[in-house]
Amino acid sequence: MQITTVSDFRKDIKTYLDRVAKNFETLIINRGKDSGIVVMSLQEYNSLMATNHELSSRKNEMRLDSAIAKLKSGVTFNKDLDVD
Repeated sequence: MQITTVSDFRKDIKTYLDRVAKNFETLIINRGKDSGIVVMSLQEYNSLMATNHELSSRKNEMRLDSAIAKLKSGVTFNKDLDVD
């Protein structure tokens, strides 16, 4: 993650945007006290939105909670095991 000011961002916008796009870095542009803008690559944004969508489903939330509980209790998944 990088942090910069609006003026520094303006001076070197291409370099900042290239870093975000090529290195999957997140850029925070500080705009003053408790104010800022986050810049991220489209791929990172799409991934975040897909994760949010998956977690917004109650069914998927329950499946995730169940999987976490199994892991915590030591139950492991066998990929060769045929499960219906």
